[in-house]
Amino acid sequence: MDGLNPRGKAYLVDASMYVFRGWFAYPAAAFRDADGQPANATYGFVRFLLDFLQRVRPAQVMLGFDIALGGSFRNLLYPAYKANREPAPAELLRQFDACRAFARAFGLSTHAHASYEADDLIGSASVRARALDLDCVIVSADKDFGQLLDVHDEQWDWARQTRWGPAGVHQRFGVWPRQISDYLGLCGDAVDNIPGVPGIGARTAARLLAQFGDLDTLLAGTAELAASKTLRGAAVLARRLREHADAARLCKCLATIACDVPLPADCLVRGRGDGAALDALLQQHRFGPHTRSRALALIEEPLPT
Repeated sequence: MDGLNPRGKAYLVDASMYVFRGWFAYPAAAFRDADGQPANATYGFVRFLLDFLQRVRPAQVMLGFDIALGGSFRNLLYPAYKANREPAPAELLRQFDACRAFARAFGLSTHAHASYEADDLIGSASVRARALDLDCVIVSADKDFGQLLDVHDEQWDWARQTRWGPAGVHQRFGVWPRQISDYLGLCGDAVDNIPGVPGIGARTAARLLAQFGDLDTLLAGTAELAASKTLRGAAVLARRLREHADAARLCKCLATIACDVPLPADCLVRGRGDGAALDALLQQHRFGPHTRSRALALIEEPLPT
């Protein structure tokens, strides 16, 4: 159990994922705020946040939100990055603002950046956590976070209530956390519109990395690969890698989580909630009396240590 770890844990929450889950899970027509605006994403996010805080009672926690939305540093490197996604509608953007306001009212460390994604904020917070001898629990289902997991870290898919560590990354993808960005550089990521190397899929990427270790070693070893007698189509793979070496390096860069985003020294500190602000938000978004009393009672509890 979490409380048995003497080093302590830092919970790093991919908050945007749970805003989107609320947006898709609850019908907008059934959830409206006091101004008649859609509040379905806000409802889903607050419901998640209450469940999470009451179950986990984290002392060190940070929420990362996405606001870059096409303006991240990755779009400067590759304009087609995430270009396959529809722009977020105004009704959803408004609710992102509300969700950040709720998180702050709960006393949670809440961060967003115009040039970096939530992944980068969480990656940078993980560096801060390790400097404090804290293990990380990344609350998200996003496969990209596998690259951040150290030996005692975990990723937690809250919706499915499944957790895994570095061995779980290898079981899922056939590569270790340190190889995830190399893996995505080879096979690409359709979700983020990262193309990878043509003709190299997930299984082949995992086999290549099992043999060569990382992308740079693989690209430097195409002659060895071409001569391989154990990998089917080795000569064709070697040719594709030589032809698309620069693209593979770019795709790896796009898939690599930045861990050097400037964050405040107290980015993991859970603070006291603001009861007046929280109650005003709960009323504005027409939460019922049970949720209101539950939320307000939560921030009256002593902060965990």
